[in-house]
Amino acid sequence: MKTVEIDAKDLHYTPLNQQIRKAVSEGAKEIIIRNIMGQRFIADGLKGQVSLVLHGVAGGDLGMFMSGPDVTLYGNADHAPGNTMDAGSIVIHGSAGDAVSHSMRGGKVFVRDSIGYRGGIHMKQYLDKCPILVLGSSARSFLGEYMAGGMILVLRQFPDSMNDERGIGSGIHGGEIFIRGEIGDNCVGVGTKKDLCNSEEIARITPLIHEFAEKFGIDPAPFLKSNYTRISPASSRPFANKYTWE
Repeated sequence: MKTVEIDAKDLHYTPLNQQIRKAVSEGAKEIIIRNIMGQRFIADGLKGQVSLVLHGVAGGDLGMFMSGPDVTLYGNADHAPGNTMDAGSIVIHGSAGDAVSHSMRGGKVFVRDSIGYRGGIHMKQYLDKCPILVLGSSARSFLGEYMAGGMILVLRQFPDSMNDERGIGSGIHGGEIFIRGEIGDNCVGVGTKKDLCNSEEIARITPLIHEFAEKFGIDPAPFLKSNYTRISPASSRPFANKYTWE
């Protein structure tokens, strides 16, 4: 397997991404990038079966429009990793900012810790493409806003987290959100339906719990023994009554 190493210290994001694309075009199957400090757009639009291992703090839109590669980040990420991602995976060994998985169309994003506001906004799916976002800790308000498809799973490592967040699933018209434990009625947004998960739904998220635990070296047992709340669309047109029809 051909491995390429890149030192990103003091490197602008444009030449950094040029080096990444050059390595892929020359047949690299693994690219290790060290000393990342806020460079944006890493791996944006990248295609193919290649593994990127990143060390540092990634700037905004990590993996935007990406289709195929697997990205592992040892550090935190700024806003919108996985933005409109089509396929592949992003694994973040830390936290991430706002709008994680914005408009994501396929693939998986795993965040070990917490994310900011509007995670999973307008995620969507088509036929066999089902985007998945898994969070180890918590998310701020408006998680899954305007969600049109896919799945979000929040494992709430600290059970009291998210009790004061608002607008979860606001405007959701497709897809589903699973949150460990119970969430108050005051936390969910317009157009949602909230229920405790049944055995079939627990069975569907169990493989994701195991996958998350394996990626981060975490014991899955506490997550597997818990109850989960499922938030889903109350209808396919949550704002139908906001329009005037003649």
